[in-house]
Amino acid sequence: MNPTVVLPALTSILALAFALALFDQWRERRGGFQLIWTIGMVFYGVGAGCEAIAAANGWNEGLYRAWYLAGAVWTAGWLGLGTAFLLGRTRFGYSFALCLFFGGLFTFLIRNRPEYEGAGALPLLYFIVAGILALAVAVETYFANDRWPLLAATAVVGATGLSLVLMATTTLAAPGYATDPATGAPIAILFPPSLRLLTPFLNITGAFALILGAIFSTYVFMPKRRVLAYSLDPNQPGDEFLFNLVIAPVAIMVNLVASLPGAAGALLAGRLHSRVPATILIAVGAFVATLGDTLNRFGMTEWFQVGKFLGVLFLFAGFLVSVEVFRQFRVPFTSIRLSRTRTESPGAEALATAAEASADDAASPTEATA
Repeated sequence: MNPTVVLPALTSILALAFALALFDQWRERRGGFQLIWTIGMVFYGVGAGCEAIAAANGWNEGLYRAWYLAGAVWTAGWLGLGTAFLLGRTRFGYSFALCLFFGGLFTFLIRNRPEYEGAGALPLLYFIVAGILALAVAVETYFANDRWPLLAATAVVGATGLSLVLMATTTLAAPGYATDPATGAPIAILFPPSLRLLTPFLNITGAFALILGAIFSTYVFMPKRRVLAYSLDPNQPGDEFLFNLVIAPVAIMVNLVASLPGAAGALLAGRLHSRVPATILIAVGAFVATLGDTLNRFGMTEWFQVGKFLGVLFLFAGFLVSVEVFRQFRVPFTSIRLSRTRTESPGAEALATAAEASADDAASPTEATA
């Protein structure tokens, strides 16, 4: 069997099955993050499906356009937006604001590369919009307003709509698609700079939000050893708050690493909240998928499909492990249940509650119900 067909086909099937399960969970529980992740995983599946169909029957312009929008532009942005809505009641908004800012900054910095020639003032415009939205998200987070995910949605939905308009007005040179001569993987060289610049904007924002959100949740729910102290309490003096805001990412990572032995012990004792291993798997999946996309962008296309498959595999595994997302397994859209309702063990709940209370003001008390 041709691996260039089988691998993206498996990726597409797994992603769409994942999307179906998420949508079924959303119908029952009405969690906004589940619906947004559903949209992101549909895009993931469509992008991989285009690659599978093209590997079997050859590329055409329609497949090439659908692959670029769904797989290259939209997927990461929507998955990251789902994370924003999951953590909307926390101070993760600062991290999302940083992701937005760096997405816009990177878009601006690469403006002089040959493939973006003719972009004009668009990179600067994208950067300004990203900076304004990032500032707005940070301000809303500072005042503990859980409306900041709506501003994140403005960025993702706005970029999605703009990409549709740009795609509809783009004429592609014959034959209407482009692939790597060595591997046959699709490459984006036929699209105009205005459209191609949306890819790093959405991918950096979404992918890093997904990865950092997973790390953030891992940190909040694991038993912690606090090596570096910090506080994001907005009532502290301004200079102290800014200092703590700067050191918070470093402090969280140092404290997380220092807490891993305790988390491993809690896991072996059956007292670790399911969200900890779940979010670790999600972080790994997001990183692998992002790495594959990054290598593809720099011309190393041989690992592109492997990265996409491993990415969705780890992401799906992470969500299945999470009791919070999948409290029960059943045949989608039916009452046929494949397992009893899952609950966290009393020890895991108690440990998670204590860990969350000592989260160094990283999260609000309502974060567990987000």
